[in-house]
Amino acid sequence: MTATWPRVCAGVVAAACLAGGARHPRAQTPARAIRALVGGTLIDGFGGRPIENSVILIEGERISAVGRVGTLAVPAGADVVSTEGMSVLPGLWDMHVHLQINGHADYDHWDKTYPPLYESVIFPASAKQLLLAGVTSARDLGGPLEPSLSVRDRINTGKLPGPTMYVSGPFIQHAPYPGTEAYRWGVAGADDARAKVRKLADAGVDVIKLIDQDEMTLEEVRAVVEEAHRRGKPVVAHAHRPEEIRRGLAAGVDCFEHTGLATAPEFPADIIAAIRERAAKMNMGPMFWTPTIEGLLNYEYLRDNREALDDPAWHEGLPANIIDDIRRSLEHLDRLPYFQLTAARRPTLARKFKQLQESGVTLLIGTDSGIPMNFHSHSTWRELDAWVSVMGVDPLTAIRAATYWPSVAMKVDSQVGTVSAGKYADVIAVRGDVLRYIVLLQRVDLVVKHGSVVRRPT
Repeated sequence: MTATWPRVCAGVVAAACLAGGARHPRAQTPARAIRALVGGTLIDGFGGRPIENSVILIEGERISAVGRVGTLAVPAGADVVSTEGMSVLPGLWDMHVHLQINGHADYDHWDKTYPPLYESVIFPASAKQLLLAGVTSARDLGGPLEPSLSVRDRINTGKLPGPTMYVSGPFIQHAPYPGTEAYRWGVAGADDARAKVRKLADAGVDVIKLIDQDEMTLEEVRAVVEEAHRRGKPVVAHAHRPEEIRRGLAAGVDCFEHTGLATAPEFPADIIAAIRERAAKMNMGPMFWTPTIEGLLNYEYLRDNREALDDPAWHEGLPANIIDDIRRSLEHLDRLPYFQLTAARRPTLARKFKQLQESGVTLLIGTDSGIPMNFHSHSTWRELDAWVSVMGVDPLTAIRAATYWPSVAMKVDSQVGTVSAGKYADVIAVRGDVLRYIVLLQRVDLVVKHGSVVRRPT
C-alpha cells in the first residue's frame, strides 16, 4: 500500500526480514500418514539443476526423503499423487500481504464498514485465497492487533485454512491518519516509541513495521529499532521516499519495502552508496528488500482489460454483499486516487529495480496483496511474472526469492523454504515448465501445506 493513499497499510512491512528466530508453527494433522508425490520435475529451491522424475515422500507433516523414480521406493499403502508433466517446487512465500483488505478501492469506506468482520470473514478469506494460489507462508504487514494475532494463531494451529502467517500488527509512525488508529500507532518521543514496541512484542507479533519514518525524529526511529532488536523482532520499513531510506539505514532497519513513491528517475547516489555499504557487511547477514512492483506495472493492463477482474477466485470466502461492494468500488478504474501517480512512477521502476539488484541487497517476492484490484488470489504469481517478463530476472532466481530467501529472512530455513528431507512438506506443482513459462503459476494444480493436500490435481 502506498503512502499517497492514506488508508493503505503500506509496504514496508513486507520485508519483515530476519524474523528474529521466528518458529514455524504446526499445521493441521494430515489425513494420511504417508504420501508420495511422484513423477514431476523438482525445483527444490537450493538453486541447483532440477530433478527429473522426482519422488517426494511425506510422513505426517514433514518430508522424509527426496529422490528419483527407480531409485527411491514408494512404500506400500502410500497415498500416491502423480506429478507427471508438472514442475514441483517449494510452497511460495509472499512477504508483503494485507489480510485486512480484499482489493476494494475505497479505504475510507472499508475502514468504516468492515472492522466487525475482520476476524470472522475478511482476514480468513484473504488467507484462504493466498493458500489456494500456492502461497504456503506469508507476512502480513499492517493490521489491527487482535484480529491479526487471532487469525494467525488459528491458521497456524490448523483451525483455519491459510499460509503459515507472520504478522506485524499495527504500523508504527509519527501520527496515524484520521480514522486509522486501530492499525496505525503514533509515537511521541523515544520513550513512547520503545513503549509501543514493547506492547507489540509482549502481545506476540513476529515483526515490527515502520512507515513514514521520515516524519519521525531519528531518535524515535532508533528507539523503535533498538527496542525491537532487544526483543528479537526484525524491523521492516517503507522505502517510498529517500529520507525514509536514509533514516532506516541509519537506525539499522532489517528490510525495506517498495521501490519508491517519488517520480524521480532513480535512487539518489548517497542512498545507493549507503545500501552498498550495508549489504557488504555480511557479518550482519543479508540485507533484504521487497520491491513490490506488480501492482504498478499491471494497473493500466487491468484497467483496460477488465476480464481478469472477473476471475471468481477472489470471491473465495467472501459473502455476496462484500463481493458486490468490491465490484462497485472498481467501476471506474481510471478515476481511482490510488493510481493517479502511476503513469509517472511506472517508468522509474526498471531503473530502480536494477539499482537494487546491483547494490548487493537480497530481493524478496512481496506484493502489497489486498490493495485496489490486487487480489490475494493472483498477486503473487503476477509479481513473479513481472520480475521475469519485465525486469529480466532469471526464473530460478525469482522462484528462490519466493521460497528459499524468505525462509532465510524469517530465520526458518531449517524448517521450510526448500524441498528437502526433514523440512515441513510445503510443496506446490503446476503443469508444464515454470522455468520456461513462469506464468503457469497463475493456476497451481497441487498445493500441499505441512503434509496436507489443500488442492489436488484433477
